[in-house]
Amino acid sequence: MKSSALGGFLVQPWPGSDAPGSDPGPGEEGRVGLLLKCGALLGVTLICVVVFRRWIAGGVCRCSVHLAGKTVLITGANAGIGRETSRDLARRGARVVMACRDLTRAEQAAEEIRLATGNGNVTVRHLDLASVYSVKQFAKDFIDSEDRLDILINNAGVMMCPKGLTEDGFETQLAVNHLGHFLLTNLLLPMLISSAPSRVVTVSSIAHKGGRIDLDDLFFSTRPYSPLESYKQSKLANVLFSRELAQRLKGTGVSSFCLHPGVIYTDLGRHVYTSFPFLRPLLSLPNLMFMKTPRQGSQTTLYCALTPGLEGLSGRYFSDCAEKEAAPEGRDDVVARRLWEESARLVGLNETI
Repeated sequence: MKSSALGGFLVQPWPGSDAPGSDPGPGEEGRVGLLLKCGALLGVTLICVVVFRRWIAGGVCRCSVHLAGKTVLITGANAGIGRETSRDLARRGARVVMACRDLTRAEQAAEEIRLATGNGNVTVRHLDLASVYSVKQFAKDFIDSEDRLDILINNAGVMMCPKGLTEDGFETQLAVNHLGHFLLTNLLLPMLISSAPSRVVTVSSIAHKGGRIDLDDLFFSTRPYSPLESYKQSKLANVLFSRELAQRLKGTGVSSFCLHPGVIYTDLGRHVYTSFPFLRPLLSLPNLMFMKTPRQGSQTTLYCALTPGLEGLSGRYFSDCAEKEAAPEGRDDVVARRLWEESARLVGLNETI
C-alpha cells in the first residue's frame, strides 16, 4: 500500500482497495468470505421456508369438475375457508347460496365473489345456526325457492368461546357447530335425495381427537365448563354425525364426508385472543409461518365436495385431500346412534331417516 502527495496533502489508499500495485489483504478476503457465507445461508433459509410453507399447505384439490346447473349451499360463507370455498365453486359455474348470520358482511363477500368470478348467480340468505327457529325458517324458504341441492357444506363454526346459552337453552359451541347443522341437514334431506347424486360435507377438526360426548350433560350444566373441552365435544359430534348420516343414507345416492381443514389463519380463534390478549402479538409471526391460508384450508372441503368416485368412502374422515382414520372415539357407532337420537330430541325433529 503506497501513499501519494496531492496538493500538499498526504493521500492514503483506502484499506483493502484495488489501488495499483496493491493486493487484497487477509482482512478483505475474510470479509468477502463472510459475505458469501451469509448469502449462501440466506439462500438456503429462503428455500427451506418455501419448502416448509408448501408442506404446511398440505394437499391441493386438482379436480377440474364444472358445476353448471348445480346448486351449492355453504354455511358461514362470508369469511375464512367458507368464503374461499364459495369463490372456487362460483368459478366452476355453480349457483352458490351463502348462508350467513351477518348479512352485511355476507353481501360484501358475495359481491366480491361475483366480480372476481364473473358468476352473478351467487346469493345470500340469512341463517343463525344458534337458533332452531332460524334454521327451520331458512330450510322452509330454501325448499320453497330452490329447485335442487347438489352439495351441502356444513362449514360454519365457533371456537373456544366463553360459556353461553342460546335462545333454545343449548350450549353455544354444540348448538352452532353440531345441532344447527344436524337440523339443517335433516330438513334439506328430501331435496338432497331428489337431486342425487349429491353430497353433504361437514367441516370438523383434528380437535375431535380426545373429545368426549357426555350424553348426560351435553351443555356443561353440572360439570365445569371448559372452552376447549366444549369445542372438542362439538367437533367429535361432527365426525359422529357424518358417520351416522352415511349409514342412514345408504342407497339414496347421497354421500356424507367430514374433514379436518388444517390449522388456518382466520378469525375463528378470536375468542382465544379475547381471553388472552397478550398472545396476539406473540403469535402473529408464528401464525403466518405455521398456519394455512384460508385458500389452502379450503382444499379438503373442495376435494370432498367435487372429487369423482368418493361415494364408496361415504362416512369417512379426510385431511389434506386424502382419507385419514378418525380417532377411535370418532368411530364409535353406538355413541353415534345415541347422539343422533338425542340431537333429534333436542331440536324437536320427530321424523328422521
